[in-house]
Amino acid sequence: MKKEAYLNKEERKLAKSLETEEWVSDLNKKEKKQYGKYAIYSLNKQKRINIRMTERDLKKIRAKAVEEGIPYQSLISMLIHKYNEGKISINR
Repeated sequence: MKKEAYLNKEERKLAKSLETEEWVSDLNKKEKKQYGKYAIYSLNKQKRINIRMTERDLKKIRAKAVEEGIPYQSLISMLIHKYNEGKISINR
């Protein structure tokens, strides 16, 4: 369990009970399937954002996107996704 330090005693107890599968769903298969669809839709829903970057960085990203044959917005989105999945990291 990550970020355990931020949980209070009651939250740690709840998290532990979830991990040990003490909780049992009272949803039937149809309800589980429907809520699963809601979750997938919610997680895959795309949002528009605005970011600020130097003109130099934007030009480089656009050039790299041309090399890859994809729109530069897709390249930026892909990089963010890979970072979130732990496939790339920031070296300090």
